[in-house]
Amino acid sequence: MQKAIVIGAGPAGLSAAIYLAKANVEPLVIKGVTPSKYLMTTMEIDAYPGFPLGVNGPSLLDDMSKQAEYFGARIRTGSVKSADLSKRPFLILTTGHGSIEIEPIETESIVIATGASFKSLNIPGETANFGRGVSTCATCTGYFASEKKVVVIGGGDSALEEALYLTRYASEITIVHRRNELRASKGMQERARQSKQIKWMLDVTPLEILDDGHQVSGLKVRENRTGLETVVPAERVYVAIGSTPNAVFLDGQLPVGRRGHLMVKPGTTETDIPGIFACGDVQDDRYGQIASAVGSGCMAAGDCERYLEGLQG
Repeated sequence: MQKAIVIGAGPAGLSAAIYLAKANVEPLVIKGVTPSKYLMTTMEIDAYPGFPLGVNGPSLLDDMSKQAEYFGARIRTGSVKSADLSKRPFLILTTGHGSIEIEPIETESIVIATGASFKSLNIPGETANFGRGVSTCATCTGYFASEKKVVVIGGGDSALEEALYLTRYASEITIVHRRNELRASKGMQERARQSKQIKWMLDVTPLEILDDGHQVSGLKVRENRTGLETVVPAERVYVAIGSTPNAVFLDGQLPVGRRGHLMVKPGTTETDIPGIFACGDVQDDRYGQIASAVGSGCMAAGDCERYLEGLQG
């Protein structure tokens, strides 16, 4: 029987683990085989507090893990296949790294910090250059776009938000979208069209992200009407076509918002089921920053600690 299990070892989950461990809860952290893909593949983060020259994503995540373990958290690599939240104690079924054997674990509380997966274009050059000029977060890496030509791929509010943020740094931003019409709200479109730095390339299909062996050099696209292929010069490419919260293993046991994020009570990390908490990008459909994930992880630890104290009292 565990007092608390933290599912996920990204910035939200590890922050929750640190605070729970400091409270002598001794949490068990289930770390995915590829925890926090964004941090593990991003070599340059410029917006996390305390690092004036930026910070390396994998190093930041490694330091968080060591800090959690130092205070008494236990970290186990594996996957959560399913969870039964219908009765107490809660039951999760996990598999270890490289194993197919199912292990049941009972726990008094669960902190869900499984994050969200950014949707990919699945074109050549995207994966190879991720973290080396390809990014999914302008506010995390925007400074490194200073005085550069950049491409933002997408047509929704998130894509235009990325483009508008990048006007602070980039010399030129080209928005590339598959359709001839944008999905973004009218207000967001009006703001973007007022910027002289933003150019538009609509009704084109991204084909390949090009590089010169050291950094991104452009985006190859095909014009949908003519079939003509051209290259958009760019030193950075931002993919902003949406994300999907990682909550499939819950099988609909918790309510979600319109985009699939777990819903929590306002001002807390509490879900509709007492003893189940959610933090980070799996429940955050607005901010999506490392710092906000860390903050909600701290909140989840506090909420969980108070819940466990109530059980004892």
